[in-house]
Amino acid sequence: MAEMPWKPERILNPPTGEEPMQGSKRRSVSGHVSLAVILGTALITLALAGSASWYAGLIVPPGQGEQKEAAKAGENIEYTCSMHPQVVQDEPGSCPICGMDLVPRDRPEEAEKGGEREIAYWRAPMNPEEIYDQPGKSSMGMDLIPVYEDQLVAGVNISIDPVMEQNMGIRTETVECGPLKHTIRTYGHVTYDETRMARVNLRFSGWIQRLYVDFTGKRVRKGEPMFDFYSPELVTAQQELLEAQRNHRRRPGDVSKKMLESVKSRLSFYNISASVIQKILDTGKIQHALTIRSPYTGVVTEKNAQEGDFVQAGTTVYQIADLSRVWVEAHIFEYELDRVEKGQPVEMTLPYLPGKKYTGKVAYIYPYLQRQTRDVVVRLEFANPDLSLKPDMYGDVRIKTGQGEQCIHVPRSAVLRSGERDIVFVRRAEGKFTPREVELGLPLDNDRYQVLQGLAPGEQVVVSGQFMLDSESRLREGTRKMTEHKEAPEPEKTKQAGSEGGFFSDLENDSQEDDFFKDLE
Repeated sequence: MAEMPWKPERILNPPTGEEPMQGSKRRSVSGHVSLAVILGTALITLALAGSASWYAGLIVPPGQGEQKEAAKAGENIEYTCSMHPQVVQDEPGSCPICGMDLVPRDRPEEAEKGGEREIAYWRAPMNPEEIYDQPGKSSMGMDLIPVYEDQLVAGVNISIDPVMEQNMGIRTETVECGPLKHTIRTYGHVTYDETRMARVNLRFSGWIQRLYVDFTGKRVRKGEPMFDFYSPELVTAQQELLEAQRNHRRRPGDVSKKMLESVKSRLSFYNISASVIQKILDTGKIQHALTIRSPYTGVVTEKNAQEGDFVQAGTTVYQIADLSRVWVEAHIFEYELDRVEKGQPVEMTLPYLPGKKYTGKVAYIYPYLQRQTRDVVVRLEFANPDLSLKPDMYGDVRIKTGQGEQCIHVPRSAVLRSGERDIVFVRRAEGKFTPREVELGLPLDNDRYQVLQGLAPGEQVVVSGQFMLDSESRLREGTRKMTEHKEAPEPEKTKQAGSEGGFFSDLENDSQEDDFFKDLE
């Protein structure tokens, strides 16, 4: 009998009749292996299909599509190194300096497209600072003239991808035409109002018998007694007054009356009030010590007398100042002088009273400079009803200028100041920026600059990220200059008369047989 092939028998578990666990594990592993093989086969198929498509030209890597389109359009593509922009080649390859792959060089934008120049803004012919965004008439009735972009460009135009623009954090703001708000910040010190100061002196000599105002700084009112004064000249004048009165009573007439009036005038010349003179006539008694009263209301700032002192005629006994209104002498620099005018509003704060503002005005501008500090003193006036402003105090002064004036202004962060030029970047279109040189005026409030020339209202200027744009513009400008210098044609060498080539050619011609010798033969 032929032997039957041996087949393994399934072994069942005796109690339950189920298959062993090892068989189920093998089937699960084989299932996982088959899935991995399927995925691997799919990936390999996709890779082969992509390679075939790239080889056939159906898939183009990023950047090469633009290069092919440019090549089809007849444009020459140049390649440069990212680290060495001076390396420029007509074909792709590696940098001879660092070995990096060359990348296509950006083509600079042409200043003119289709033979037309782009207009930046319009300005008045007689006043370059009078700028408009539309054509029309100036304030003098003259036609506005255009200012072109190529007249203002201070570098190389830049084109960047919108995604890169967002990553660089570039932000723009609109150029505005608004009020010219310029505040001059300086310091000042409080001083007396010279028009409200007075001196108390005597027109006769004598002795001070009693002082009523006996210290400096005391406040006095007009008509308040200040001191009692004895003078032999006053006693003599009073005696003459009483004698003239008796003569006029005994012998009334024009002569006696004129004599009486003459003596009264003499006492009034001594600055004796009419009430005191009338009191002497009414009582008929001589006052040995006259009471000198204050002619003004204010504070005693100077006292030069003591009881018992002998005072000569013309000597200043007291000095009185009215502090209900004070002056503040503020110091400004020469370049700020043309912005300050009489009547401008002023604010002042004091260190010892934080938060309280005093409002005043410009009263006078002194016509000369201080020799030591090289600044100009501006006199300010402030009301001081509560006497909180005391002479020789220092305060922070703010003079508000430019009230009612209009100007073009931009944020301070939009201007790149290099010392010689002031540059701003203007957004011309989506992703296109132009560096433009501007002429600045005054620094305004709220961190803004006045623009005299270079911008028009409504334009968009970069206020964040312009340093990176400036670096890119300078790099492209340097690369363009190097490229232009390299591509410049060499000057043709002029042929000089009697050059070496002509000399040797003549010799060669002479070495050949002449027609003369041919005829002889």
